[in-house]
Amino acid sequence: MTIMLIEALAARPPLIVEGAMATELEKRGVDTANALWAAMALLDRPEAIRDVHRSYFEAGANIAVTDTYQANIPAFERLGLRHADAERLIALAASEALAAREDYRLAHVDAAQEGRPLLVAGSVGPYGAFLADGSEYTGAYELPESEYQDFHLPRMHVLADAGVDLFAFETMPNLGEVRALANLLADEFPEAQAWMSFSLRDAGHLCDGTCLEAAAAAIDDIPQIGAVGVNCVPPSMVEEAVGRLRSATGKAIVVYPNNGDVYHPGTKTWTPAPGDEDFVRLAPRWLEAGASLIGGCCRTTPDDIRRLARRLGADDGSRGRQG
Repeated sequence: MTIMLIEALAARPPLIVEGAMATELEKRGVDTANALWAAMALLDRPEAIRDVHRSYFEAGANIAVTDTYQANIPAFERLGLRHADAERLIALAASEALAAREDYRLAHVDAAQEGRPLLVAGSVGPYGAFLADGSEYTGAYELPESEYQDFHLPRMHVLADAGVDLFAFETMPNLGEVRALANLLADEFPEAQAWMSFSLRDAGHLCDGTCLEAAAAAIDDIPQIGAVGVNCVPPSMVEEAVGRLRSATGKAIVVYPNNGDVYHPGTKTWTPAPGDEDFVRLAPRWLEAGASLIGGCCRTTPDDIRRLARRLGADDGSRGRQG
């Protein structure tokens, strides 16, 4: 694993994070309405994962996020797979993202691509995602720190060994889990970097009720966490959340909201956004407020990321032809 996030930000802010994986896999015929969600594609459609990552690089993304949010050892074992097979599938997710980046580079070897950061972040979803009941949006669970770490450590080892550039601790709703991951990173992966991205119940609080500023401050002394932020929140929450984070930390700020649609965990379905939640229109305000990594989460598309890159001035000719 290489340390690249802070260096990449220094070279060319803002960095664009890719959009939804599950939404694009569904368009390719993958059934995601199950406990594995987008990770189901690892069992029989891994080439579709590579295709999705490649589409985001083509759209202007700097950072691909591996299809491992819901891919963890216990989830695969619950399906009857052996531990070794579960590790192989997690490694496959990393390999598909890395291969998509290489495919993109080979197709865009012109001088315009020189200096454009292209990173692969290994997604580490919360314990609540394993529960597959929407707990990542409530934070209504609690484990001892050692149990959180035992849950996350095998996946992180596989991702690191597979060659991801950093970890993406995503949709974290629970301060206890946040602390456990920060300490795990420091103790077990001292050469690695990560971002820590929270799930919110409102613009000022994690889903478990923790004040957003307090959550950021709790990990401010972990230098390996190069960015903190929020993801899979409605676009309308982001600007205030960025301001709160900016007041509490000097770290880079990462934001990648969903498109505003409302998720129903019981049926694993979505209701369209109730109003004008166009995150591309709102994104310049997030940049002005202090965000330096900006992308999309659930229900966002390569077209959204293409418009985002152009809107933020990140599509400056160094990204190749967008088609």
